[in-house]
Amino acid sequence: MASRVRDVMASRLYTVGPGDTVGEAVALMAQNRVGSVLVMEGDRLLGIFTERDTVRAISQAHDAARHEVVSWMTSDPTTVGPDTDTDEALRTMLDRGFRHLPVVEDGKVVGIVSIRDLAEP
Repeated sequence: MASRVRDVMASRLYTVGPGDTVGEAVALMAQNRVGSVLVMEGDRLLGIFTERDTVRAISQAHDAARHEVVSWMTSDPTTVGPDTDTDEALRTMLDRGFRHLPVVEDGKVVGIVSIRDLAEP
């Protein structure tokens, strides 16, 4: 039987608000050893901020750590449902060059899946 995203996703969510800074987002990722944080306004997913966004921000702005995370995040990120087949989720990530996908069920973020989660046997 094919596995589903819900079987491999992380349900612990690391989030920041739209007014939080790049520095705060990077500190949260480093403290928790995760490659991305979700940018949330209440229960609403505004975007995702990843390691790649960190590199882009620092390379383009000398004071990037003080910039609001909304300036550098990916807005309205692609999401998958918890019942999505893991092969389909992996294909989406590979096709679009993503390493993280938020998992949304009934309009609410319930987890996040990384390419590493999907690549492990």
